[in-house]
Amino acid sequence: MSDVRLSRRRWMVDGEPVLVLSGEVHYFRLDPADWSHRLDLLKAAGCDTVATYMPWLVHELPDGSIDLTTGHRDLAGFLDLAAAKGLSVIARPGPFVMAELKNEGIPFRVYREHPEVHPVGWDGTPAPTRDIDYLAPAYLDEVRRWYAEVMPLLASRSAPAGGPVVAVQLDNEIGMLSWVTNTPDLTDAALADFASWARDRWGTEGAAKRLGVEFEAFAAGVRSPEAGSLALHHELSVFQRDRYRRYVEFLRAEAEAHGVRGVPFLINLHGTGEGRGLTYPIGISQLFESYADVPQLTSGSDHYLGDLTVENVADLYVGNAFMAAVHGPDQPLTSLEFEAGMGDYGEDLSRQVPPSALDLKTRLCVAQGNRVLNYYLFAGGYNPVLDEPVGDGNDRIAFTGERHGFAAPVGPEGQLNPSYPVLADVLSAVRAVGGLLADMDEEYDDLALGFVPDHYLTEYCHPGDDVRRAVVRDLERFRGMGSREVVARALLLGGYSFPAVNLQAPLTEERALVLASPSTLAASVQQRLADFVLAGGRLLLAGMLPTRDVDGSPCTILGDALGITAGSVIEGSPHFFPSVLAGSWASPLAEVRVGVLQHLSSPDAEVLVRDVASGDPVAVEVRAGSGRAVVLACDYPAHLPFWKTLLARLDVRPRHTHDAPSPGIVVTSTADAAGRRLLHVLNVGPVDQTFTLSRDGRPLFGGHRLALPARTGRILPLNVRLGDLTLLWSTTELAALSDTTVTLRPTPTEAVVAVASRHPAAAPGATVTPGDPPTLTWPAGVTPVIPLPRT
Repeated sequence: MSDVRLSRRRWMVDGEPVLVLSGEVHYFRLDPADWSHRLDLLKAAGCDTVATYMPWLVHELPDGSIDLTTGHRDLAGFLDLAAAKGLSVIARPGPFVMAELKNEGIPFRVYREHPEVHPVGWDGTPAPTRDIDYLAPAYLDEVRRWYAEVMPLLASRSAPAGGPVVAVQLDNEIGMLSWVTNTPDLTDAALADFASWARDRWGTEGAAKRLGVEFEAFAAGVRSPEAGSLALHHELSVFQRDRYRRYVEFLRAEAEAHGVRGVPFLINLHGTGEGRGLTYPIGISQLFESYADVPQLTSGSDHYLGDLTVENVADLYVGNAFMAAVHGPDQPLTSLEFEAGMGDYGEDLSRQVPPSALDLKTRLCVAQGNRVLNYYLFAGGYNPVLDEPVGDGNDRIAFTGERHGFAAPVGPEGQLNPSYPVLADVLSAVRAVGGLLADMDEEYDDLALGFVPDHYLTEYCHPGDDVRRAVVRDLERFRGMGSREVVARALLLGGYSFPAVNLQAPLTEERALVLASPSTLAASVQQRLADFVLAGGRLLLAGMLPTRDVDGSPCTILGDALGITAGSVIEGSPHFFPSVLAGSWASPLAEVRVGVLQHLSSPDAEVLVRDVASGDPVAVEVRAGSGRAVVLACDYPAHLPFWKTLLARLDVRPRHTHDAPSPGIVVTSTADAAGRRLLHVLNVGPVDQTFTLSRDGRPLFGGHRLALPARTGRILPLNVRLGDLTLLWSTTELAALSDTTVTLRPTPTEAVVAVASRHPAAAPGATVTPGDPPTLTWPAGVTPVIPLPRT
């Protein structure tokens, strides 16, 4: 029996923090005779857990009964085999599972017998996907039947019962189908629910005024709203959040009613696309009210970014930070679909993701406090035929063909693909410091990135509403990471480590705030930011000075508090090239081309940047109350020295600095309560780099230069005590620990380690340099081994 729980943003097993390293293996896509082989490969790669979807579509037989014990459906046998091999299990029983399955994993029978559960959207048009109204009574009754079969099996094999199941995911990517198709659930039942919800908030007359819809014609008014219905669009998305929350509560209650207790529940978040994470926070925005601050429930990322480069490294970093911003104090970060393969999902060779991306993404996620990584898909397989043909061209359970998971580290036939050895290598590095990482938190600089969940309520836009479409475009352009993603990229590649802060919650932050700002910002958030600055806070606002509330009404609370007025907005075009020039405060700089700028008026402000054509200010610094604010109303390029100088005006400086000649170095650190620290250094750039690193102005590693090849990273120990030996610093990673030795990983250049001990510094093959502290040096390519002194 094991006690598994979430506490202090850690994954705790029997009171000890652990990392969960998992891989997804779909038993239902494999011959049971192959299960053992795939699980052995999983363990050999360094994983300690197997995750799997458990598709209702696969387990329901034509007569409506559920088979969980025979052939490729033998879920019980698969779980027992995992347990026998010492593997834990993350169970993902749906009801929706996606996984390229027909109907996203829902049996055809459900749609056939209950056609009313299939949503209609704008103008009453049926949803183009196999989506379902999550709260339709008939659907919930069917889910009860499925859970009544699968949950007792999971409960009997849960960790508290002595089994391998350590977590259960509820549904999958809730709200994703309606978002990607711009099809809100507007069934008769959902609209009746919406009307009741609106009346409860504002009363009948107030709701009609807020939504711009007469209740006598509510359904028609919502399905086909008038142009400019900004409040209706906003409140419809807020209402959908509440429906998702109620759906998750229902699923958890049903699972617990069938005995699944004492293990964490998980929610999988969707949103990446086309190799970017720009829309990923939409999933957070849709679902955070379903899990935020809910005991023993946390969210997990579902990210498909392909390669990790200077272009999109900030996407992953900010996505993790935004997830953490809405978590409660006990809720850790997890990644439930961590892209593991080569990216050729269409088998057309249009894409090959370098295996190094797997290494880099793993390193960044553990540095940010991810306690669970589930590599998806770890092993491919075959899609069985449906028991009842449906005449859709292949009559199989999935639309990917007979073979599935051909881009995974382990192919359908069990062959190892190029990503497998890279996965094994990076997991070796992570496991070597896993005991440290599991109880560490990321350390931050003196700034935080603002997160406004409502800026991502852009999943719905009536096709005929040009006013709404213009607002959505403005939000998409400036929110989150800023226009052209410059804000986040400049911070991360400029050497800063930073959390995100949910600006829709009470603000207790003492760090400086950086907010990428569209023209729309809720009055409540504007007031919160104004109060923050007036009380002594520091704010960098990059983008547009907000001028309207979420319903489109004028709102200048923040600008008024700062004493700044927004003027005209100048857009670039193929024949007009807005340009700006920074003042002498930034040292002599050439004027730069921008895509958009906004003129600002503030009589008492210091002008920092001007429009070259008109001379009008586009960036100003003001003092307001006891605080200070910088407003940069243009998409200034990612010139890292400019951004560092700008932030220094707010007394924000990165702890870690380096002299690498090219952009691409990402640096952060994690530490525990005992003062042990790990330094995480990544080179996401395309060139090898050699550089020195400093922390708080003092050289690290005794001033030795780090040589970091392109597309690689290191996790380096700082002040890590191991018995009677302390690794003060090391230019190479830990590889293994035993009772008698510390083994380090070989590097392409010499490895240097500084140690502290009561005993003389010594190690086989090492050159000892006396000093305070003494150092040990090994030639390039040698595996350093340090004997641990006997106490």
